[in-house]
Amino acid sequence: MNSASLHYQLSIYSWQQHLFDVTLTVPSHESQTLSLTLPSWIPGSYMVRDFAKNIVSLTASNTASGEPVTCTKLDKQTWQADTHGEAVTITYRVYANDLSVRSAFINDEYAFINGTSAFLSVEGFEQQPCKLQIIKPAVANWRAYTSMPMTEDMPDSWEYEVADYAEFIDHPLYIGVCNFHSFEVEGVTFELLFSGRNNLDIERIANDLTPICKHHMQLFGDPQPIKRYLFMTLLADTGFGGLEHRDSTALLFPRFDLPMVGESETKTDGYITFLSLCSHELFHTWHVKRIKPEVMVKPDLQKETYTNQLWIYEGFTSFYDDVTLARAGTITPQKYLDIVSQNLTRLLQNAGRFKQSVAESSFDAWTKFYKQDASATNSIVSYYTKGGIIAFGLDLLLREKSNNEINLDSLMRHLWDQYGRDEKGTPDDVIATLCEQDFDIDISDYLADVVYGTKDVPLENWLSTIGVKLITRSKVSADDKGGKTSAEGMKRQLGANCKPAPLGLTVTQVFEGLAAADAGVMVNDIIIAINGFVVNQVKLQRILDATNTGQVSLSLIRDGRLLTGDLDIRNAREDVCYFDIIDESKFSAWLGLN
Repeated sequence: MNSASLHYQLSIYSWQQHLFDVTLTVPSHESQTLSLTLPSWIPGSYMVRDFAKNIVSLTASNTASGEPVTCTKLDKQTWQADTHGEAVTITYRVYANDLSVRSAFINDEYAFINGTSAFLSVEGFEQQPCKLQIIKPAVANWRAYTSMPMTEDMPDSWEYEVADYAEFIDHPLYIGVCNFHSFEVEGVTFELLFSGRNNLDIERIANDLTPICKHHMQLFGDPQPIKRYLFMTLLADTGFGGLEHRDSTALLFPRFDLPMVGESETKTDGYITFLSLCSHELFHTWHVKRIKPEVMVKPDLQKETYTNQLWIYEGFTSFYDDVTLARAGTITPQKYLDIVSQNLTRLLQNAGRFKQSVAESSFDAWTKFYKQDASATNSIVSYYTKGGIIAFGLDLLLREKSNNEINLDSLMRHLWDQYGRDEKGTPDDVIATLCEQDFDIDISDYLADVVYGTKDVPLENWLSTIGVKLITRSKVSADDKGGKTSAEGMKRQLGANCKPAPLGLTVTQVFEGLAAADAGVMVNDIIIAINGFVVNQVKLQRILDATNTGQVSLSLIRDGRLLTGDLDIRNAREDVCYFDIIDESKFSAWLGLN
C-alpha cells in the first residue's frame, strides 16, 4: 500500500499551438517499475477515444538526482518507468485542440481540460490522494475554475487536492476569461460559467435555472449529495454537447442561442434547449454519477465497459430534462408536448427501432450509437429517445396499476434510496425488481415488449387519463420535426433527407421502404433534376406534390456518373406527430401544476 500523494503540476506551454505541460511526481514505492496509463475513454461518453494519442512527448527523471529514468512505451496508452523504487518525476506535453466536452482545448480565451485527457494514472496509487498545482498563466485576467476543492491560492499557482484518482479526473478544469455568476438554491451554491468575453444575461439564466435545480433537489430529497455545483459552458459559433461530472457539468453551446443583456424575455427554442440540457446534466448528479450500473461503479477506463442499462440512465434522464421545465413553469404545457412530439417523431421515422431493442442499443453504444453512419436510422434505435418515451409510458403504467398512488417519481426516489446514496450499483433487472418488491406492481410484460423487444411504447393506451390525445400527420416540409402546426402537409414523399449542393441536392439519408430507397437512390448521390427540371428542396417537393402520374424521371450524379431512373410517386406517410390537450385540468394535475 502506498501512503503518499501523487503530485501533478499543470501549465499552459502555448495557447497558440494548443499545448500544455504536465509534471507528475510519484513518491518512493516498493516496486522496481511503475506503470503509467492514460484512460482511453471518459465516463459518460461511451466510445474509446484514445486520449493518449495527444501526448506528444514524455520523459522521466529521478526526483532527487534529476538523472534520466528509462521509460518504455508498452502499448498505445501505457508507459513503464524503471524507477528501482525511488521517487520519479514524469514530464509530458499534451496537444489540446478538441473543442468538445470530452477532451481538452486551448485557444486565445481559455483552456478547458478533462482529467482523462491530461493526467496519467499510476498503477498501485489509484486510491491515493492526488494534489494538483496549476501554474498561473502569463495571460492577463486568466483565472482557474473547477469544482475540485482548492487548498491554496498562491501568488504563482492555484492548488487543489482530492481523495483519489477517480475523483481527480471527474473535475474538469477551465482556465481563462469568462462570465461568471453564482446563486443559491436551498443551501446549495450553483455557479454559472460562460467562456470568453460575452454579453450574456447571466442573471436571467440563473433565475430560469433556479426552479429547475430546486425540482431535482426536491425530487430526490435531503441530504443533498452536493454543496457546490458548476455549470461550465464553452461557447462556440456552432456545436452542442453536455457531459456530467460529480459536482459539475461541461457544456458546449452556440453563443447566439442564449439571451443577451437587454433582449426580449421571450424564450427562444434555442434557449429552451439550453435549459433542458442543463436540466439533463444536473439530473445526472443523482442518476448516473451516484445511481449507476454495477459495472460502472469502478469501470476499467482502458477498454469498453458494457451494460444494457443505458436506457434507464439516459432514457429516464431524457424524460425528466424536459418535463422538469414544464413542472417548473419555465415552458407552457403545450410547449412541453411539442417537444415530446418531436422526440416521438424521430422515433416513428426510425426503422431501426424494429431491429434493435434499447437494451441492445445500450450494450452496443460503443460501436453503433457512438459511431453512427448514414444507415443508422435504418438499423439502430436511440436509448436516449426511445428510453425517454419508455419512461413516459412507465409513469402512466405505474399510475394506472396503482390507482394513481405510484408514479415514476416514486420509482426514482426508491432507486436513489437503495442504490444512489451508497453508490452500490444497479443490476440489470433493477426496474422490474423494484416495482415488484416495493410497489407490488408487475411490469415485466411492458419491459419485455418495449425494452428487450422492439415494440412501440403504447402511449395511446394511457394518454386519455392525463387529458392528452396523440395525432399523427404527414410532414409539412422536409425539415418538419413534429409538433402542432396549422400548415398543410405534404402530399408526396421522397423518402430521403437531402442538403443543398452547388447544383441540386446531396442525399444524406435514405429511409428503407420508401420511394427513394426502392428507386435505388443512395447516400451521397446528388439529385439534379426531376422530369428534366433542375431542383432544390422546394422545387423538388412542389413537383412531387403536383404529380398525379405513377412515376417521375429522376436524374442524379453518383461518383461522377450521370444516372437516370424512375421514382415512384407515393403518398406521404403520417410519421409526424403532435399532442392535443383535451382536458387541461387532467394534464395540469399530471404535471403537478394544480
